[in-house]
Amino acid sequence: MIPSLASPPDPLPLYAAFFAELQARGFAGDLTASAADRTVLATDNSIYQVMPEAVAFPQDRDDLVRIAKVLRDPRFADVVVSPRGGGTGTNGQSLGSGVVVDLSRHMNHILEIDPVKRTARVQTGVVKDQLNAALKPYGLFFAPELSTSNRATIGGMISTDACGQGSCLYGKTRDHVLELTTVLCDGSVWRSAPLDEAALERVVTQDDLAGMIHRRVLQLHRENAEEIAARFPKLNRSLTGYDLAHIRRDDGAFDLNSVLCGSEGTLGFLAEAVLNLMPIPTHEALVVQRYDSFDAALRDAQALMGFAPASIETIDSKVLALAQGDPVWDDVKAFFPDAGPDPVRGVNLIEFVGMRGEDVEAALALLTAELDREPGRMGRRGYTLARGAPQVHRLWDMRKKAVGLLGNMKGDSRPIAFVEDTAVPPENLADYIAEFRAVLDRRGMEYGMFGHVDAGVLHVRPAIDMKSDGAGHLIREITEEVVALTLRFGGLLWGEHGKGMRSEFSPRVFGPLYPLLQEVKTIFDPGNQFNPGKIAAPPGQPLVRIDGPPTKGAHDRQIPPVIRAGFDEALHCNGNGACFSWNPDEAMCPSWKGTRQRRHSPKGRAQLMREWLRRLAVQGVDPLEEARRLREAPPWRGFAARLLATLRRDPQDFSHQVHEAMSGCLACKSCSGQCPIKVDVPTFRAKFLELYHGRYLRPLRHHVMASLEATLPFLARFPGIVNAASGSGLLRAIGLVHTPRLPRLRLAKALKARAVATATPAALSALDKDERASSVVIVPDAFIAYYDPQVLLALVDFLKLIGIRPWLAPFRQNGKPLHVHGFLGRFARVAQRNADLLLALEDTGVALIGVDPSMTLTYRSEYRAALPGQRLPKVRLIQEWLNVRADLLPQRAGGRTYRFIPHCTERSTAAAAVSAWRSVFASCGLDLTVEATGCCGMAGTFGHEAEHRELSERIYSQSWALQVARRGAAPLLADGFSCRAQAASIDGVRLKHPIEALLAEFGAPEAAAGRTVPPS
Repeated sequence: MIPSLASPPDPLPLYAAFFAELQARGFAGDLTASAADRTVLATDNSIYQVMPEAVAFPQDRDDLVRIAKVLRDPRFADVVVSPRGGGTGTNGQSLGSGVVVDLSRHMNHILEIDPVKRTARVQTGVVKDQLNAALKPYGLFFAPELSTSNRATIGGMISTDACGQGSCLYGKTRDHVLELTTVLCDGSVWRSAPLDEAALERVVTQDDLAGMIHRRVLQLHRENAEEIAARFPKLNRSLTGYDLAHIRRDDGAFDLNSVLCGSEGTLGFLAEAVLNLMPIPTHEALVVQRYDSFDAALRDAQALMGFAPASIETIDSKVLALAQGDPVWDDVKAFFPDAGPDPVRGVNLIEFVGMRGEDVEAALALLTAELDREPGRMGRRGYTLARGAPQVHRLWDMRKKAVGLLGNMKGDSRPIAFVEDTAVPPENLADYIAEFRAVLDRRGMEYGMFGHVDAGVLHVRPAIDMKSDGAGHLIREITEEVVALTLRFGGLLWGEHGKGMRSEFSPRVFGPLYPLLQEVKTIFDPGNQFNPGKIAAPPGQPLVRIDGPPTKGAHDRQIPPVIRAGFDEALHCNGNGACFSWNPDEAMCPSWKGTRQRRHSPKGRAQLMREWLRRLAVQGVDPLEEARRLREAPPWRGFAARLLATLRRDPQDFSHQVHEAMSGCLACKSCSGQCPIKVDVPTFRAKFLELYHGRYLRPLRHHVMASLEATLPFLARFPGIVNAASGSGLLRAIGLVHTPRLPRLRLAKALKARAVATATPAALSALDKDERASSVVIVPDAFIAYYDPQVLLALVDFLKLIGIRPWLAPFRQNGKPLHVHGFLGRFARVAQRNADLLLALEDTGVALIGVDPSMTLTYRSEYRAALPGQRLPKVRLIQEWLNVRADLLPQRAGGRTYRFIPHCTERSTAAAAVSAWRSVFASCGLDLTVEATGCCGMAGTFGHEAEHRELSERIYSQSWALQVARRGAAPLLADGFSCRAQAASIDGVRLKHPIEALLAEFGAPEAAAGRTVPPS
């Protein structure tokens, strides 16, 4: 039995007292010292793991003022704070051992949009894509582009002076910051904006902290102007923090925001920002130029810049190869016609944008004429064109996933961030990268490269096993070489992602000017309480060192390799944060979107799982052996011990906090498909639940749901009694709600009337070749067969309509509910029995098709894990099979349009199957528009559990409800049983399955296979 695991130590008494004082002063947000929240916020997208003492989620600016004022209390002089935005930093900028102040949970409101002045005022927890979605109706956008734009906050962008693709055209974040509202260390609030001489004179005479800051910073600049101008790097990406070189703007105005932008939370709390906006280009095009070598791509970029593109991005062969194993490849493969046995070695993406189509086309024509004139020059291998936002954005989406794709390399050595954002003058880039590659090649390291070749910034991620004993030494060795290399080529170690834990190199980069940075830090934060050790430290105080803070790898090293391999789905999360996507119309992690709690995200759950396994390892417990024992033991064994543990429930058991996070997972599998690292929460969640309930009793509803598939054939005989019992409160008493009603339709009778025979190996083998080719076996699942048999019958009728004889496989449990709730021993046995039957049917040569996406896709994923090394039955989804047999489909001239929402498991893990529905409808002369939506919130059993019902409905309201409510729009279809059940339960709408819509279109006898039917 898994033992009770002590939670991480409670926060130090000093921090408990700090929180008590905040509460006494009316702090309105959330304060937590829970082990789960602290564990999740101990990491970002870097190699580090620093456990904070506590976490604060301020409600508004007044809460930030309260924190700052309590920090000034002499009792709390040793309390330190680390402001945090989206948590996507690659260098530990927001990690600290004190209080993490997370501004993303509550301070995420867009306060004002002025389309005339082209400005927006926002709280700093607003996500960039959230802001741009609100600006789109005005034809405006916030320009600095990031690969993490769907989760990076405005505050985080300002704190690192972020920039990315297109920075040569649009500049950096600070170029678009008009005004900042900052809570200073004494709790005063200052709104900084460019000041002319008269305004500056008024400010410097103020007898307060803001006045003193302006006086001292102005003095520093005056006294050191020449040396500042000479030594501050003159690069497009000269991210310095405390940028004294630009404290005076070109028009002479004094702009304190040049110091605050890029300050990484070391000078105060950034609460609000007024941002400059730009018109969205109405026309865009992209040239995808391929090369024989990556070096050729880098060297050719300088020539391509002469054609004045908006941006040039580059990708090496490693990233391109990894993209081919990701769902994103389906959207972009047409632009890479020679990807294959002899793949391209480098790619440049050359972008042109403008407000007039003729301008974009003219610029494009000049470039393509040059490329056509000398197609083999500079190792060029050919190009393709993308025109218009839909095509261009698909390619940028692939480029944005580059970081995550690299993290999905196989093996223990994974590409990691530590020298990944160096910047050099663009004309030096190719020679610099050649030497950079030599640094890595002589160590025999794998790595991938991509980045902003136009700006001289290339992201380089060497693959290192951070669990190995020599990892820290290797990080130090390579970093030292790269720092020297960048300085020799006139560049910087930090070209885009800030300093963070790399701050120890500030004195080396700034030399005699480093004391000025120390002075700036001291002026703003004399107590050194704001993110200490980053960028600059007051005299006598240390800077953090790259090998000082603990790393994630050092924690994982405590977990034995065999256990790490057994829980591989969780251990490789690199913290890139793709699961923190803001967009409610994306499938990725509905529980995160519904709760805004980081622990209820794939990254959060992966971090908790790692810590749980580490604590087991420290106690000498082998969870794999425990799982084997549980699966082999009869279910009643250990019942008394589990009952006693449940009655004596240890509130300090860390397992309870892990369980709370795992229970909130919908098992929708969006993470396993859309996470670039393929973190698979449903899989490791099931493993955790199996072990957790090896110690603590399961709720009765788990047993009911796990047994439902097996009992439904019997229950379906008595629909009236079962429905009455469901509505009587009996199920609610055990925690089940909104359970679907059994129809009075007798499936067996309806199938008999349609002459549908049961498929057996003998019966199918007796068919001749032509009969087998014109037959198909429907593999029923319990929920379609017994709760929604109309869909199954519609499929039967449609198959007969197109000349196919439908057979019905004998009903067997699929096992999906068993897996969801962690009954993994029973699931494996069910999977084996089902696979044996289906393989026997498949071996007759007759195709197998399933109806519900979630249940059918179980044969491809969960069965693979349960039956390792075995051949699995090939059960296609309806549309996958119909798409192959498109020659049989009826056609209608001028057919109507339908809207379609796929099941989120299907959307995330079988994107080609979603496209297949479009192809099937197109073959029939119908148009199918796949709507952008998130999860419906039901996800199998999740929405039927009383404890999750409120969250389930909240998730539905974020995206699905809006589509269902679109009056006058084309008919809406959905192929997920749980999705249709949710819409019926909440909105009282029965959505048709796509196969029902096809049958309704072509149900007349004259709609025989291959015939054209007149328009309806």
